[in-house]
Amino acid sequence: MGNLFGRKRRSRVTEQDRAVLQQRDKLRQYQKRLSLGLERERALARQLLRDGKNTGLKAMLLLKKKRYQEQLLDKTENQISNLERMVQDIEFTQIEMKVIEGLKIGNECLNKMHQVMSIEEVERIIGETQDAVEYQRQIDELLAGSLTEEDEDAILEELNAITQEQLELPEVPSEPLPEKIPEVSPIKNRPKPELVAAS
Repeated sequence: MGNLFGRKRRSRVTEQDRAVLQQRDKLRQYQKRLSLGLERERALARQLLRDGKNTGLKAMLLLKKKRYQEQLLDKTENQISNLERMVQDIEFTQIEMKVIEGLKIGNECLNKMHQVMSIEEVERIIGETQDAVEYQRQIDELLAGSLTEEDEDAILEELNAITQEQLELPEVPSEPLPEKIPEVSPIKNRPKPELVAAS
């Protein structure tokens, strides 16, 4: 059924992780046994003290044993803490290894790209581009500057002549102007529409 919807996923837990986690689980089980033993011995010491029959020495021995087991319990707790820290260190080291591997792959890619595009190659391409731009500029200048100096002078003369024609004013009449212009009625002098149509 695991392969029904795709390939089987690989577990992210490595052999190292398994070993550390198994050790931690064993320590936790040992811790539980110690805790249960401590409770039993504490209860037994109470019972002996209640009975009161020359059992003070036995109760004392049980309490010493209980104290020793408490110290073992503390040591076990420290070992579990060390194992968990080790698991975190391993995980962090694995992440660092992946980062280093990524950097290595990236560096190899950059080196391959640099081999394809060396500084000399880039300088050559830039130089060729500048040469092509300069060549195109020279072509543009030749096409734009195909007129000689004589042609330019002729064009300027023609431009001046055209400008002078537009600036010339009509001649001033030499005869004296009449003092009063007779008024002409616009209606009287207008031709009749029938006559205009007949002619």
